[in-house]
Amino acid sequence: MIMGSDKKKLMKIANFFAILLVFGLLTGAAAAARVYLDITSPDFRKVPVAVPYFVNKAGSRQVRESDMAMADLLARGLTFHGFIAVPAADSYGGRQDIKWRDLGVDFAVLGRYEAEDTNIVLELQLLDVNEDRTVFGRRYKGPWQIKEKMILKFCDEVIMQLTGEAGVSRSRIAFVSDKSGYKEIYLADVLGEEVQQVTRHQNLAVSPRFSPDGGLLAYTSYHRGNPNLYVTNLAQSQTTRALSRRKGLNLAPAWAPDGKTMAITLSKDGNPDLYLMNSSGEILKQLTKNAGINVSPSWSPDGRQLVFVSDRSGTPQLYVMDMKTRSVNRITFKGSDNSEPNWSPKGDWITYSGLAEGNYHIFIIRPEGGQAVQLTTDRSNHESPSWSPDGRQIVFARHRDQDRQICAIYKNGSGLRPLFREKGRQTSPQWSPRESK
Repeated sequence: MIMGSDKKKLMKIANFFAILLVFGLLTGAAAAARVYLDITSPDFRKVPVAVPYFVNKAGSRQVRESDMAMADLLARGLTFHGFIAVPAADSYGGRQDIKWRDLGVDFAVLGRYEAEDTNIVLELQLLDVNEDRTVFGRRYKGPWQIKEKMILKFCDEVIMQLTGEAGVSRSRIAFVSDKSGYKEIYLADVLGEEVQQVTRHQNLAVSPRFSPDGGLLAYTSYHRGNPNLYVTNLAQSQTTRALSRRKGLNLAPAWAPDGKTMAITLSKDGNPDLYLMNSSGEILKQLTKNAGINVSPSWSPDGRQLVFVSDRSGTPQLYVMDMKTRSVNRITFKGSDNSEPNWSPKGDWITYSGLAEGNYHIFIIRPEGGQAVQLTTDRSNHESPSWSPDGRQIVFARHRDQDRQICAIYKNGSGLRPLFREKGRQTSPQWSPRESK
């Protein structure tokens, strides 16, 4: 939060664009008051927030399509987090000069902008309607091409002001799609505004996995005949290098929280086992040995434990390994097929896909085991769950008839919805960390 004298911070965005954070719009005393809503309360209601059309400071009273589009993007970014309800701007004319109390909202976000050479200058404010005060404001300057990034950055700051934790509207989702005729890796922002193809192997690519800083994406590709492991630098024009081309499986890497090592499944000696590997592809140690098939590792946030899938008991089940002692504890006992675990970034839950009554569903369970909670119930298959960076949502692939699409659900089991619609079939989603800049 910006307080007192003006601050300037240069922030690099993709393709070397820049956003200039020029100054906060509040005094220190006003900016110090945060809201911090308890959105985990069982009786919590969605917070009504108005987002009227953006206003051109040049004085034109005519509402442009871009004015409505910028407001709509911010509204969708806020709504995405699940605890905010935004009334349609056209229901009140999208004006910024109305009495917000009469509209029945608790907050309002006002956006104003002006052109400056080839740049846009955006001024955004969050108003507390009930207390009749400005909670905070920001002024951004940058090329017109990145105005969406500025708006979503402010969106995440609004979520921070309301909950004490930054939003996730600038995070991304990696997934597999066959829309090109081959199963390739793609990246999309969570609102589906921009989708880009990462691999072009014209073959089978699977299991995308982000590094802890979100800058690298590892995956397995079969384009050389063997399932080999590759890593792509997303910030350097998608520069790709081979990480492991060992005979047999090189599957599903899971980066440790420090970003220096990863757990990976290799079958170079016959049995699929877990190994610890460094970022150069060098094997540091073997973690499992001939105790069934061992796959799908996922680290605890503190790096002290590793959850994985093994059929050592006869069926695929979830196990947690203590990385110091190498002791292993089975945590799932109900169901004959439990797989694809993913550890929450808060460390309190593990999500996984489990077979129940003929379909695969999304479950969450405590790391120490106990009663699992089933989140999905419809008669579709729900696979490859992955947590959002704030631990409040889970993305997964839903398979219904011939349709396979990326969906998300809130941790309490509400709000199941498709995230974006693309041609072809989408599978194997992975949610990225937050954008750090």
